Formats: sequence, C-alpha cells, structure tokens
Amino acid sequence: MTRRVSFPGSVTRPGRYQLQAETRAGSGKGLSPDQERENLGDLMSELNSLIGLGKVKKLVGEIKDYITIQQQRRDMGLLAEPLVLHMVFKGNPGTGKTTVARILGKAFARMGLLSKGHLTEVERADLVGEYIGHTALKTREMVKKALGGILFIDEAYSLARGGEKDFGKEAIDTLVKAMEDHKDDFVLILAGYRGEMEAFLRSNPGLKSRFPIHIEFPDYKIEELVDIAELITRNRQYRLTPGAREKIRELLYENAGSGELVMGNARYIRNLVEAAIRKQAVRLAKAKVTTREALMALERQDIIEALEK
Repeated sequence: MTRRVSFPGSVTRPGRYQLQAETRAGSGKGLSPDQERENLGDLMSELNSLIGLGKVKKLVGEIKDYITIQQQRRDMGLLAEPLVLHMVFKGNPGTGKTTVARILGKAFARMGLLSKGHLTEVERADLVGEYIGHTALKTREMVKKALGGILFIDEAYSLARGGEKDFGKEAIDTLVKAMEDHKDDFVLILAGYRGEMEAFLRSNPGLKSRFPIHIEFPDYKIEELVDIAELITRNRQYRLTPGAREKIRELLYENAGSGELVMGNARYIRNLVEAAIRKQAVRLAKAKVTTREALMALERQDIIEALEK
C-alpha cells in the first residue's frame, strides 16, 4: 500500500475542531459522550470485522488516535494542526472500497470531523454536463448534496479521458475549488483501478498534491473469499454446508491465477451467494421442507445450480 499522510503546517484557529466536535455531536442526535464513544467503537468493530484490509484498518486507527492526541494538545495549550482527509482509493471492483468509504463517513462524523457522515456515490455522468457551464452546475449540486459527508467518485479517471476540451476538466476544477471552500466539512474520495488512477493523478500534478492519503485495496486471496462467503451467509442467517463451502473453493481455484481472483472479488461472491439462496428456496419449496436447519442450510447443489445460472 502506498500511503502518504500530510498535515499542513498552518495552525488551526483557536478551538476550531473543538467547536466542530461539540456542534456536531449535539446536532439533533441527543447522544451523551459515552454513547458517542460507544457508537464509534461499534463502527470500528464493523470495520475490523471485514475480511482482510489490514492496512486500511491500521490507517483508520491512526487517524482516530491522531484526533485524540490533537485534542489533548489543545487542552494543554499546545499547537494543534488540521487533518486533511481527502483520499485516493486504488483497487479492482469488489475489493471493499465503497464499504470502507461508508464506514469512514460515519466514523468521521462520530469523531467530530464531519457534521453528517453520509456517503454520496457519483460517477462521471453525475458530474459532467452536455454544454458549457452545465458541468460546473452539476458538480456543485453533487458537492452540496455531499456536504457534511463524503463525496465518493468511482472511476474518477474518466473525468480526464476527453482531453483539454472535454467538460470533465471543468468538473475537476470545480471539485478542487470545493475542496478548499468546504475543507472543514467535506471529504472527497477518488476511486478506481490502480493503473488508471495513477495515470490520472500524474496528468494533473496540482490535483495529486491535494490528496495526502492514498490507499491500495488488494484483490482478495482465495481463502479470504471463502471466508467472505461464510460471513455473508451468516449475516443473512444462512450457513454453508461443508460441501457448499468446498464447491465455492473449487470454483475460485478454477478461475484464479497466481493465487489471486480475477473475476470480481467480493462482489462476485455476494452475487453467487444470493443466487444460491434463490436456488435453495426453489429446492425447499418443491420438497415442502420447513425445518429451521433446512431453511438455513445452503447445499453444494445450490452452489452448482447458481453457477449454471
């Protein structure tokens, strides 16, 4: 993972983050400090429960500790620095980028860094218009919708594919301005394939410097994907029989190269499990079986028929 965390040298305005945290913690939620900490703990537990993503989890822990220490420095009359949280997520589809962004938004809200913590997902079509001036308007509308939370742009490199005359450049310029205008209550995350994102950032050095945190999301290993299948079924109150689990493992090894999955990562597993659940429903309806055990069990045959679909 390539990660660069930079903290600008300028000193925060007196009490800036303290005021933000106090205002946001009390913004209609009615939660006590103990409840706030408990909910942040729940979010961290949710993040830590995800399969893999060890370096991502470590980074979030670092940010959490940094905020705590900066508040302690402020309480002791020491200088405290602002934290720039705009990020670049690099990785293939299905590697957890959107899931992590959603958890980060909620966690940052609990930390007092964002007022709402919601995630707004957009792509090129949501930002780029069809005539001069239209793009800036559309982009500002998306930024406005995301204020207080995270604006997550998937396949962000598509904004630069049309060259200098393409309206995508106007979207980029508008986003850069928004990052400065709303730096106290807005986080921008650009996401996409690793190679394309690196090329995109090299094409615009001014843009690259504004994203101090770069996180790489590696493809899941086969055994991690099997564990993800187990987790998905368990969260939906199903369970994989040993035969079903082994069938999934066989499938992954058949379709993988060099120990890495090449066909969709966790997204593929989720779709497979959902298809298997539907096949199980058909099987049980025909057999007229309604025991608790039968209703929970996904059999090897369910996986096989899901694959055929």
